[in-house]
Amino acid sequence: MTLVVSLLMLAAVLLLAASSASVALMGEKSARAERDRHIALQAAEDALMDAELEIEGLAAVPAERRALLRAPDSFGAGCGSGLALGLCARGAAGEPPPWQAVDLADASRSVALGSFTGTVTESADGLLPLRKPRYIVERLPYRPPGAEAGAAEGYLYRVTAVGFGSRPGTQVVLQSTWRPADE
Repeated sequence: MTLVVSLLMLAAVLLLAASSASVALMGEKSARAERDRHIALQAAEDALMDAELEIEGLAAVPAERRALLRAPDSFGAGCGSGLALGLCARGAAGEPPPWQAVDLADASRSVALGSFTGTVTESADGLLPLRKPRYIVERLPYRPPGAEAGAAEGYLYRVTAVGFGSRPGTQVVLQSTWRPADE
């Protein structure tokens, strides 16, 4: 009888140890996924700041790119190419906005961090993003509150950025609007 009770107690302890190990492994997986999401979030924030520096006309940005950012006709339906890369025009009524229609990870439609500003970032394995973050810029009409009805419209820019984590499946998308100081 003692042997049977001992075996039952041993089985109960074994089940308890196995479930504790499973809970510990799930906690570790959760922490790793959260760290990876945080890496992607920081990368996306870096891309937003890079786009804001570009829109403000940082000295490192080529003069041709700065001129394109101020010219409404340089924002194209396909998000441009060359110096107009990532400059996306708003679609017609009923069409989704570019930030929903464009694959932000596509190198032929979005701008990699540092492409025009010279900003340097690291990307690799481990605790660094797997790829450089990317972004697109849309130019939107803007009328300041209290402006007269006949006053000329200004513009603001909607920047949508994607950051990548250290694993291929981790991506974070952020969006901000930016109005340059001179507009």
